[in-house]
Amino acid sequence: MTALGVLTDKRPAPEAREGLDRAAVRDLVNAVRGDVRLGLHDRLLYATDASIYQVEPLAVLIPEDLDDVAAAMSCCARHGMPVLPRGGGTSLAGQCVNRAVVIDLSAKCRGLSGYDAGARIVRAEAGATIGQINELVARDGLQFPPDPSTYRQATVGGCIGNNAAGSHSVLYGRTVESLRGVEVLCANGQRIVYCGESGGVDELSRHQARLVASVVSRHASQIRERFPKTRRRNAGYALDMVLAQLDAGARPEDLDLTPLFAGAEGTLGLVTAATLKLEPLPAHKGLAVAAFASVQHAIDAVVPILETQPAAIELLDDLVISLARQNNEQRAYTELLPRPGGVDASAVLYVEYFGTESDAISRQLERLAQLLPSAAIETHTDEAAMANAWKLRVAGEPLLHAVPGNRKPLGFIEDNAIPPERLGDFVRELREIVESEGTHAAYYAHASVGVLHVRPLLDLRDPADTERMQRIARRTADLARSLGGVMSGEHGDGRARGPLLRDFYGPELMSAFAEIRAIFDPDGRMNPGNITEPGPLESVSLETRVSSADGPAVALGRIDTFYTFEDQHGLRGAVEMCNGAGVCRKTSAGTMCPSYMGTLDERHSTRGRGNALRLAVTGQFDALGTGDPTWDDPETIATLDLCLSCKACKSECPSNVDIARLKAEYTAQRYATGVPVPLRARVFSNVRLLNSLGSMAPSATNLANKIPPIRALLGRLLGLAPKRSLPVFARPLYAQWGPPDAHAGRRVAFFGDCFTMFNEPEIGLAAKRVLEASGYEVDLPMRGLHGCCQRPAISNGLLSQAVREIDRLLSQLEPVIEDERVEAILFAEPSCLSAVIDDWLSLKLKTPIETRKKLASKAMLVEAFIEREWDRHPKRPEFNPEGTGAVFHGHCHQKATVGTAEAVAALRRCGGLDVLDAGCCGMAGAFGFERDKFDLSMRIGERVLLPAVRNAGERVVLAPGASCRHQILDGTGVRALHPVEHLASRLATSD
Repeated sequence: MTALGVLTDKRPAPEAREGLDRAAVRDLVNAVRGDVRLGLHDRLLYATDASIYQVEPLAVLIPEDLDDVAAAMSCCARHGMPVLPRGGGTSLAGQCVNRAVVIDLSAKCRGLSGYDAGARIVRAEAGATIGQINELVARDGLQFPPDPSTYRQATVGGCIGNNAAGSHSVLYGRTVESLRGVEVLCANGQRIVYCGESGGVDELSRHQARLVASVVSRHASQIRERFPKTRRRNAGYALDMVLAQLDAGARPEDLDLTPLFAGAEGTLGLVTAATLKLEPLPAHKGLAVAAFASVQHAIDAVVPILETQPAAIELLDDLVISLARQNNEQRAYTELLPRPGGVDASAVLYVEYFGTESDAISRQLERLAQLLPSAAIETHTDEAAMANAWKLRVAGEPLLHAVPGNRKPLGFIEDNAIPPERLGDFVRELREIVESEGTHAAYYAHASVGVLHVRPLLDLRDPADTERMQRIARRTADLARSLGGVMSGEHGDGRARGPLLRDFYGPELMSAFAEIRAIFDPDGRMNPGNITEPGPLESVSLETRVSSADGPAVALGRIDTFYTFEDQHGLRGAVEMCNGAGVCRKTSAGTMCPSYMGTLDERHSTRGRGNALRLAVTGQFDALGTGDPTWDDPETIATLDLCLSCKACKSECPSNVDIARLKAEYTAQRYATGVPVPLRARVFSNVRLLNSLGSMAPSATNLANKIPPIRALLGRLLGLAPKRSLPVFARPLYAQWGPPDAHAGRRVAFFGDCFTMFNEPEIGLAAKRVLEASGYEVDLPMRGLHGCCQRPAISNGLLSQAVREIDRLLSQLEPVIEDERVEAILFAEPSCLSAVIDDWLSLKLKTPIETRKKLASKAMLVEAFIEREWDRHPKRPEFNPEGTGAVFHGHCHQKATVGTAEAVAALRRCGGLDVLDAGCCGMAGAFGFERDKFDLSMRIGERVLLPAVRNAGERVVLAPGASCRHQILDGTGVRALHPVEHLASRLATSD
């Protein structure tokens, strides 16, 4: 049990600031075994979700298990403290932020039990994710069908709270249609189980059912008249579903109350677990991607397409597509889009079909093509091709946060559900509303069920735009109702649409909602202010990330930065790029975020760091309230401490949040204020000097490093982990390089990085051999102490040193850069390449940007060069594909900047190759050497990579990163090869 910041925090005591008395704080801390986080930093990390809102909670609890949750609920009841249940924090309407005790179930309350494949059910604790469930049940050909775009990080509790749906709801419905029962903690801490169609299981639940039946019966006529009839609806409480049971003859005490909790946003109780209904995975799938000249043309095609009985129809507009073209990862998927009339699409529909026979799928795709003669259509039936095509649609919402300028796409009317036959009318009239307010909007949709996500571009710092926001919200809700729709289709009411409920339902039904809530939560402590008693219309633009409850905007003054941040619209734009979607909270597939995968702690997710940096840079951690940046905030430093600077967020985050760059900038600004640089940071930032000294007498150095007293002394001085091996030194590469190939036809240069030069020269020699076999003269221009790319200094925040040394190195490299005979400057180490093509272009150097861009255009990995120039090499190298196969682990920086496709293609010329989706190795340069990070480093490695290496058998293990190879050696005893070593070993020899 830990309580962070209770008595040691120098800021005002939590109870004084938030209204909790000391008795409540002590009781909460003593009642639970989990973490009770009361410090300002931890609370503010939970002040936002995926919406525009920011509300500081009273405290944050991360319970150990469901019993811990019950103890916390009882404690909160004793002291009258409001409670906010929280899962993945991916809500878009602001229902996941409040002035309450936040109970985060996503970290440890994620168990799965009671799985019965035959009965197609599973019991999931509230913190389990949809992705986690589907990984378990997929082996039996089953799935939990709701599939919101955040399915990898969306929790069961969150899906119930929002009544989540997703792309295939036209076929499977919403979460409520997949609920067999829910387990709930009432506001007073009492446990109740609701068993779906069989009703309650005890007298209390039957008593609640009778009370609910009374309320619904008294208001039946208004429910019939005013509740929306759309397939997707999520406004208020689901009284219509209760009324349908009464109409069907159910006795009041036997009512199924589970529908009330679906979409209740945690206001009726805290759902701890649920029994879920599973569906078979489709035997066959087919996907058509249809491109149109306008959004209106795409919308008009929806109703005809519905006649073909699709499983999904999804829409993207031109704004989302154009942003995807600027995104490192999504750019490739835009190239797969068809082009109507030979021009780029302005709107795209993804139309998917499920079936038991492949022939039936083919017939549906053919019929679709006949229905849309003017559209450009690409069809896919291959699983991998369909998955790639869908990735762009899934990234739609987060991509919008990369829009340049002060006006951003705001999610306050992004959940309208309209009857599909009226969707065209809605789009036309909504466009008039938005344009009449002097702006425009982005559109994406679950078009099959008429759910249109619309995001007008507005600036919340501009008072005129906040007024526009309020007018657009009211007019859009009125428009939706006039067309038979509703303003809350799947994302809930929250702070964004709660103020519109009274106009939509009227005072009688709002009174009914209040009566329903009082049955379950008589004191109104569960997520107060949501659904019942929402704020006035003006509140939709208050308590946002850039404004307080009173309205003044959060400002950011001029800061002299080390990076230009031109590609992120300045430092303010950079720290505001995280939209809170939580894609970084993945626990499988991809790389982002390694430390979150290892800890499941929001603080150590990319989102957690993004929030911390935004709050620190905009002065919201300043205890004095001056609004100045807090460059030496200890809690922010602790939050950044477990960032591996892997750069995965730069590519995998749809908004391209680059936490590695922001961490370096923040740390450099801290040092610029006069904070001393730690010895370890200085030493690790000068690794080239260390390695060059070690290579002067490599045998003696290696022997000395193995002597226990010496190793222990180094460990104490530098804080090294005792179990971590030290790098082995070797005779320098430049001493073994030898003369160039006099018969070579063309020239390239090899970038002698710090480890290839002094620790693993065999890699450089292998590169030289492969390149000479391809007909090149290979130059080694960097031979001295000043040849470091400064990646270590950048990662440690020593940006002043980095800038100085990079300029010095560039002056040495300038003859090679400007020499037109040098076709490429080739790298063995991906982290060095990423420094040159990424950081060097955005740091404020003296060297002209044109010179740096020219270097970047010539820079690439050796193995990528071999593949890219395959048809143009002076001599085509011949590789022997026989022998054992290989497994390949790509470096994080490689995946984030240039990708692995070319390297993999080159390696496949040497025979069989398996590419691991192993994420980060966990080493990350100096990170894995540090004593306090060693266990986490190994935990990250053990997630996928190290077990995969142990299971590789006789296959060769390939890893381009020096850190990755070091981690593999320490974790498995296997010496991984650099890919270029593998290429060299498979060169066909001739006499």
